[in-house]
Amino acid sequence: MPEASPSAPNDRDDDSRVGHAATLRRLEKSAGSLAAAAIARMDESLPWYRAMPPENRSWIGLVAQAGIAAFTEWFRHPETKQAISTDVFGTAPRELTRAITLRQTVEMVRTTIEVMEEAIEEVAAPGDEALLREALLVYAREIAFATAQVYAQAAEARGAWDARLESLVVNAVLSGEADEGVLSRAAALGWNAPEQVLVVLGTAPDGDSELTVDAIRRAARHARLQVLTGVLGDRLVVIAGGSTDPLHTARALIGPFAPGPVVVGPVVPDLLSATRSAQSAAAGLKACAAWPDAPRPVLADDLLPERAMAGDTTARDQLVEEIYRPLEEAGSALLETLSVYLEQASSLEGAARMLFVHPNTVRYRLRRVTDVTGWSPSDVRSAFTLRTALILGRLSDAEQPL
Repeated sequence: MPEASPSAPNDRDDDSRVGHAATLRRLEKSAGSLAAAAIARMDESLPWYRAMPPENRSWIGLVAQAGIAAFTEWFRHPETKQAISTDVFGTAPRELTRAITLRQTVEMVRTTIEVMEEAIEEVAAPGDEALLREALLVYAREIAFATAQVYAQAAEARGAWDARLESLVVNAVLSGEADEGVLSRAAALGWNAPEQVLVVLGTAPDGDSELTVDAIRRAARHARLQVLTGVLGDRLVVIAGGSTDPLHTARALIGPFAPGPVVVGPVVPDLLSATRSAQSAAAGLKACAAWPDAPRPVLADDLLPERAMAGDTTARDQLVEEIYRPLEEAGSALLETLSVYLEQASSLEGAARMLFVHPNTVRYRLRRVTDVTGWSPSDVRSAFTLRTALILGRLSDAEQPL
């Protein structure tokens, strides 16, 4: 029996290389028609593609062409690791990931792969069909991973950009530099201009600030609130919209704050006005040291006496304008009765003797004080606020020219 020729395996290898080269040449010649067929299939089967602007459709066409070209190069050197994401998606601008969703990109890739699969019999050299089909399956897997990577990187980039943008908005509100530009930045972050806005301010916890911000956002979603938030230095700032109850809002968001005082600024009508809420909250946080037993959270307006003593001119003016002036306009009897009542250690009988009136008269006038100011003289904390307002009002009167 004659022996097998030792050159037979080499002959088969040569045939394989010849078939591979022939398939590669056919693939290169067919690249343009395959891309055109893929685009036509998208236009026929993908409604979202037909509805896109011409510019975006042209970019998608370039991506399809780049994908086929990248497969051709990969088929030429299958042993070489290719940066598929760069080869395929690098032809399109970064904005394309905003124009089409991940689902739409998957549909685009699937359509292109299907067109290439259907053309295997025509493109592959005789006997090379299985090799080309196997190569296409492997390449489709790589494209799937590349697609996921591109969108993951885009999401990370958008997240980092959004975080910087949000910090700019929060810092502008806190520093009193909010302007129309802040409104456009907030709108880009999804802020839809709620009619009630307030600022919650406290100490930020140690650790990763991104985790703290994420925790605030989860709490806001649960409470159905809009928020803009950030960690500025050692302070955690939350701008909340969509609620008229400041304490309820603060309690819903208080979880991520570090131990210590949490101060809630007054409700204001819009984001530009939130500067006033933020400044009140910041002044209240500074003054909290003077009221160790303050509730948590505490309203900035409940800290008006401490804020005034700490040098907050807004608190001084607020005490005078919201307490002293209304009492002054209501008649001298209310101011005199309140002053005597506080001087007599909140004693009805003592105040009545000093004023030469019946205790019921004192009681009636004190109720009128509560009606006019919203602060009750019989409450210890309210009495402290009223006394501070009387002092500041008298000082204000003394400073005015005669």
